[in-house]
Amino acid sequence: MTRDFLNINDFLVLLEYADSNEETVDTCGFDEDVIAFAFYGSGNVDLNVRYGTHQKSYNNTMGLAMSFFANKNVDFIHTISKSKKLHCVVILYSLKNLNKLPEDEREIYAETLNELINPTSDYVEGPTFFMDHNMQNAVDKIFTNTYEGAARSLFLKSQVTELLAHFFAKVSTLEKDTNTSIKETEREKLYQAREILSKNMETPPSISELSRLIGLNDFKLKKNFKELFGFPVYKYLQNERLIKAHDLLSSQDVSIQEAAWSVGYESLSSFSNAFIKKYGFRPSEVKS
Repeated sequence: MTRDFLNINDFLVLLEYADSNEETVDTCGFDEDVIAFAFYGSGNVDLNVRYGTHQKSYNNTMGLAMSFFANKNVDFIHTISKSKKLHCVVILYSLKNLNKLPEDEREIYAETLNELINPTSDYVEGPTFFMDHNMQNAVDKIFTNTYEGAARSLFLKSQVTELLAHFFAKVSTLEKDTNTSIKETEREKLYQAREILSKNMETPPSISELSRLIGLNDFKLKKNFKELFGFPVYKYLQNERLIKAHDLLSSQDVSIQEAAWSVGYESLSSFSNAFIKKYGFRPSEVKS
């Protein structure tokens, strides 16, 4: 795993990358008390958190946002799946700096993350959920922007601020969130549906076909998919297509037309318009 370290205001931001044909293992930790926010833009990571005699395990997939408190006694062991490019933004805030925040921001932390700013253990879990479309786009833009120097710093600062704003807005409504009404058996079927879409971007199944494949009726598929992942079914598919297309253009010797075809776009103009809407620049700018 590769990490870029950025200082933005009083936050330390880690941009984590991994792209390998082999499964990789990475261990890290912190040297002080921190509140952390992690946003998984892509990839699949089995995360083991070890502290003292305790251990917690997570499977962190694309679209997940999680928060936690950790101190120097905690080790994070990442097992990163092969052939799935990892993009993760981790925003760290030192607990000792909390009083430096403006009063209104301190109130937000106190109201939404009380268990993290008043920890009772070396490691404390905070709110965790799947990102909505706006949050996912902010993460994608962080990893795909082409700015340099001061312009890049300003851009990353704006995206980190946007991510935190979306995070706190989401947390404030979690008690009203209907995700908790989704049964565990249905959640498993929805994860299966997401995997089917990711593996069949060029020729995806229809809603009816997807419903049949996972054993869930059309209504529940459409309703609960959006509730769980923050995207309607085909909006999720479009987002995945554009991410893959960007990866192809930036890392392989393929034309714009070939990239569009490979992710299921028959119309080059439709592909270009969707690409510009997501990333803010043309596909040709990736190739230049």
